[in-house]
Amino acid sequence: MSNEQLDTLRDKLDEVNLQLLELINERARLVQEIGKVKNKQGVNRFDPVRERKMLNLIAENNNGPFETSTLQHLFKQIFKAGLELQEDDNRKALLVSRKKHPEDTVINLKGELIGDGQQRLVMGPCAVESYEQVAAVAKAMKEQGMKLLRGGAFKPRTSPYDFQGLGLEGLQILKRVADEYDMAVISEIVRPEDIEVAVEYIDVIQIGARNMHNFELLKAAGSVNKPVLLKRGLSATIEEFINAAEYIISKGNGNIMLCERGIRTYEKATRNTLDISAVPILKQETHLPVLVDVTHSTGRRDLLLPTAKAALAIGADAVMAEVHPDPAVALSDSAQQMDIGQFNEFVSNLRESGLYKF
Repeated sequence: MSNEQLDTLRDKLDEVNLQLLELINERARLVQEIGKVKNKQGVNRFDPVRERKMLNLIAENNNGPFETSTLQHLFKQIFKAGLELQEDDNRKALLVSRKKHPEDTVINLKGELIGDGQQRLVMGPCAVESYEQVAAVAKAMKEQGMKLLRGGAFKPRTSPYDFQGLGLEGLQILKRVADEYDMAVISEIVRPEDIEVAVEYIDVIQIGARNMHNFELLKAAGSVNKPVLLKRGLSATIEEFINAAEYIISKGNGNIMLCERGIRTYEKATRNTLDISAVPILKQETHLPVLVDVTHSTGRRDLLLPTAKAALAIGADAVMAEVHPDPAVALSDSAQQMDIGQFNEFVSNLRESGLYKF
C-alpha cells in the first residue's frame, strides 16, 4: 500500500471519527431530554428493561467485523456515560446545588451569622429537664460569649420507655432562657403539626437524624419562614442527605443548615462513625452552611475536643456539643455530655489551638 492510499484511508477514518463524535453527542442530547422527562415524572433514570432491549437490537443488527459481545460492551459504556450525564444534570438542577447558586448561604440567628466564614459553637443540654438546668448552661455560655443554644424538648428515642422530653413545656423553658440571656434557640421538632406552635418559641427548627426521611416534616419545615437545621440520617448517603434538604428548599425556605452527626457502621468504639469527609463534600456540592455534631457522632466525652478540632480544621461552619450542669443525673445521654467545668476547658483548648477565635 502506497503512502497516498494510507493517507486517504486515514482521512476517511478521521471523517468517520467526526461522524461518530456528532452521533454520540446527539445521543447525549437525547438522553438529557429523556432525563428531564423522567425527572418530571418521578421515574427512575436507570431502566434495565430498556437497556436490554437496546443491547438486543444491536445484536440483531450486527454484521461484523466486531463480535456482538465487543459491540455490546462498547455500547454499555456509552449507556453508562449517558446515565451519569442525566445524574449530573439532576445535580445542577437542585436548588441546594452550588452549581445552581455559587454564593454561600449565610444565615442570621439573632445577629450570629452561620456560613459567613467565621466558625461558631452551638451548645446546650441534650434534653430540657428544668428551667434551672437550661439557665445554668446558658449562663456559662454567655460568659464565653456564645448565643447559640441547643436543647431537646421533643426527644425521639430508640426505646419507647426512655425519657421523651417535656414537649411544649420544654420549648417554653428554652424561650424563657433565650429571652433572659439573649440567645437563639435550636430545638428538634418531630411532627409536622407541631411546627406551627414551635416557631413561636424557637429560632431554628431542628430535624433530627431519625426524621431526615420524614418527607412530610421536611415539607412542613420548608413552608415556614424559620431557619432549619437538618441532621444527616443514621445510614443516609450524602446524596440522600442533599435531596432531603431539597425537599425543604423546594417549598420556599432556603435558610437551611446541614449537620453531619455520624453514621452507622460496624464500628462499636464510638456511638456512630463521624464522616468528617462529608464536610468538604457538602461544602463543594451545596451552598448551605455545614455543622458537625461531635456529641452524637462519638457518644464519648473524651473524644469531643479532638473531633471538634478536626471539624473546625476541615472547614465546618459550626460545631455542636452537649453540656449539662450534672451529666451523671441527666435524663438522656449522660455519658456524652460535658459538665460546666469541662465545657469551659473545652472552649479554652479550642481557643488555644487557634481553631476557634471567639
